[in-house]
Formats: sequence, C-alpha cells, structure tokens
Amino acid sequence: MKKTEHRPTERVLDILELLSSHPEGLTLTEISDKIKSPISTIYPIVHTMSERKFLYSDKNTSRYSIGISSYGVGISYANNTNVFKFIKMQMQYIVNQAKEICQLGVLDKNEVFYIAKVESDEPIRLVSSIGKKFPAYCTAMGKSLLCNKDLAALKVLYPEGLKAYTENTVTSFDELYKQTSKIKVDGFASEFGELNDYQHCVAVPLFNDEKVIAALSVSIPAFRANSEKIELTKKLLLEVRSEIEKYFAENHVNTDMLLYGDY
Repeated sequence: MKKTEHRPTERVLDILELLSSHPEGLTLTEISDKIKSPISTIYPIVHTMSERKFLYSDKNTSRYSIGISSYGVGISYANNTNVFKFIKMQMQYIVNQAKEICQLGVLDKNEVFYIAKVESDEPIRLVSSIGKKFPAYCTAMGKSLLCNKDLAALKVLYPEGLKAYTENTVTSFDELYKQTSKIKVDGFASEFGELNDYQHCVAVPLFNDEKVIAALSVSIPAFRANSEKIELTKKLLLEVRSEIEKYFAENHVNTDMLLYGDY
C-alpha cells in the first residue's frame, strides 16, 4: 500500500469494487475473506454504507450488494460527461447494425474493467455486467487495451503466467505479444472461446495522442458467429473507432477521466 493511502478509506473502496463485480451479493464473512480484513473492522463500515444506501442489505439472505446511492453517483458521473454520451451513441449505432451487445472497457492493472454497455434486442444474447472484471490477456477487449505494451511489460503484468480458462486460451507470452502487436496493424482484435467456449469477440482500441485510453468490443454467441457477422462487426467497430478518435481530437477531450489510478 502506498504511504499516501488512507486505510479506512481504502476499505470502503475495496468493498464497493468487490460488490460491483458480485451482483448476486456477498455476506459479511465473504466480504471479509475477499478483501482480507477482519469482520470486526469492516462491520461498522458496511453498516454505515448500508444506512447511507451505498449498500443494500438483504435481510433474508444476509447478503450485501451495491445500493441505490452508489448507482446514483455512477450515473451522475457518466451522464455529466459529453464524451460518454457520444461514445454511447456510437455504441448504439453498432448494436442497431450488428444486433449484438457492445461494451466499453478500460484497463485496471491487468484486468478489463467494463464501464458501459448497450444491449441488443436479440432474445438469445450474451449477458454482461458493468463493473465486471476479467483477465485482459484472454479477451479481445483486453488484448486491444494491451496493444501498446512490449513483451517485458506483459510479463510484469502477469508474474504468475497466463492461466488457461479453455483449450483456446493463449498461455504463451510470445504468442500474446504477437497477437497484441498485430492489433496496431489490423486495427482490431479477435478472440474465440478463450475465456469461455460460447462466444466470439471482436474489439478495437481507442487512442488519444497515441495512448490507449479504452476499448470497444462486440460479443457474438458462437452459434451466430458466422463469417458474414464477424466481418460486419469488424467494419462497424473500425468505423466507430474512427468517429470517436476524431471526436477526441476535434473537441480536445481530456480522456484522463477514463484513465485515473493505475489504468
């Protein structure tokens, strides 16, 4: 922990980050175990957050989840920034054409952190949650976010190596670097069945002043991932990427708001 960090405040943020990726909720014991903090220490924090409605306490299951006050703060942040509105408009365009879910994410240390999505109207579609985190190396969005990193930097991000989630997961740093380097040439990343067996993903990095600030992805269920759908998705993502990066440049957008902390 950095010397400038305030431990009680850090616990509040740890709890919010943890519960944001567990929409089903967690018990006090589970929260304690996952953030490695004693129950006696976090109980008054959780109680106060519940009283202020930043957490919701389910009396029947004794589970805590994100509360309405947290949601309100997040919506206020997103809705008050024109850049998010513009990006969401472009994401909606992709969904209208591709009929598949579109997601926006940033890099949080070595994971993809999903910060926005636009759902499709397809009756059978992939389910995604804002606030979820996944290893970056085995998702198309994550590889897009890693495309500016050299081989040494990739190894620093994953000191324990690359875990295989399926038989398709990339587990070689050399192969990962080969794939991420190719993204800067092709403009997009593509991944099939590396995190799970039932989806194909296509993604593009979003650049501002040569810095990767975020990425957009479209996830397609395997049974709909034919060559025509994949090519259409690539075309749409590249088209929208151009529009978003043009918007950044013409409006002198400060994209640091997507990159605070260790992003």
